[in-house]
Amino acid sequence: MHLEKLLKAINDKSALIGIVGMGYVGLPLGLAFNRAGFKVVGFDIDANKINSLNQGKSYIQHIGSEKLSQAVKTGGFEATDDFSRAGEADVLLICVPTPLDKHMEPDLSYVISTIKSLAPHLRAGQYLSLESTTYPGTTEEVILPHILERGFIPGQDFFVGYSPEREDPGNPNFETKTIPKVVGGMTPNCLEVGKQLYEQAIAKVVPVSSPRAAEMTKLLENIYRAVNIGLVNELKMVADRMDIDIHEVIKAASSKPFGFKAFYPGPGLGGHCIPIDPFYLTWKAKEYGVHTRFIELAGQINNNMPQYVVEKTVSALNEKGKALKGAKILILGIAYKKNVDDMRESPALEVIELLEAKGATLDYSDPHIPAFPKTRRMYRDMTSVDLTAEVISSYDCLLLVTDHDAYDYDLLLEHANCIVDSRGVFKDHEKVVKA
Repeated sequence: MHLEKLLKAINDKSALIGIVGMGYVGLPLGLAFNRAGFKVVGFDIDANKINSLNQGKSYIQHIGSEKLSQAVKTGGFEATDDFSRAGEADVLLICVPTPLDKHMEPDLSYVISTIKSLAPHLRAGQYLSLESTTYPGTTEEVILPHILERGFIPGQDFFVGYSPEREDPGNPNFETKTIPKVVGGMTPNCLEVGKQLYEQAIAKVVPVSSPRAAEMTKLLENIYRAVNIGLVNELKMVADRMDIDIHEVIKAASSKPFGFKAFYPGPGLGGHCIPIDPFYLTWKAKEYGVHTRFIELAGQINNNMPQYVVEKTVSALNEKGKALKGAKILILGIAYKKNVDDMRESPALEVIELLEAKGATLDYSDPHIPAFPKTRRMYRDMTSVDLTAEVISSYDCLLLVTDHDAYDYDLLLEHANCIVDSRGVFKDHEKVVKA
């Protein structure tokens, strides 16, 4: 009875969709379901976000306010911090952060607090799915006990699944609707509900045998990237010693039509997934007596890249007869990747900390981040510097951390005293030091 009723509500789009966590994952997912014809309620604990959303104002750069405003005006989307309303929803999708703690171990505090807030208001006939990236077993070990405590039987009167988020902010070629969705369910009925639900808003759904398989799928995707980036970062350091341009090598290798995929070096990993996900698996693997040496080695290489960039900056200044202590340095780009306003786990954070610790005087310029936001790691009372010829020439060194397309690279090269390039944007030039 509960299964048929829920499936009917999903397929006739009368089901109310509740999205918990209105960030880079939850907000676009909610809008995707709204565009598919569903009413959506967004849950969040941040009052400022709630107020902004209910006014139809997006606080995420690549998510325009036009679509959000239209959804709010038509009554198809609203936001709330009242978790007692969770019982109104037929579907609850949890999209909250899963960072690492100071010991580089999984921090599931957001997931745990969320399910504890939802649990008293759950009712029979609902579907609940975790979307946050996590280690295999989280749905069973962290989410399921709260369902069972309420007396529900998964697959009969309540439905539980896991479907990892897949977002690539700033990538114009993909949006939530067009990125295939992996779905796992606690039981065959749970999987069927998840499959039919996501098919309403996502172009392609990929069912797997269990939540654990779905959780592992997400980790594989990002560990694959982390390991290959670690490899090319190591090769960059080798190539630098050999006076070889690693970007020239990557371009040449990319001409091979099979057996090679290009990955690019940088100042370190950033974003909410790649710097974090490998450590979720290495932590969980220890429970099974497995030491993930390959993954951990890549993590060590990637984590050391900000230090490498700072060392190259010291060397660049030294060549100009300038000490790092007291040097005036302009950081170009503090977002974790080009053309976005997202600073989560940005390598710029550690670069800034390292340079400050050595006595440098810092400013930053980022066209996507006008004021330095408060992050879990740090905050600085800084605003973005406008790039003019006079401003550029006033710094001892420009340090390119994030290669936004909005920069006028010719202007930078013409007026800079020194440029440290951690992204391989500039061609060989006496002013440029590759990092």
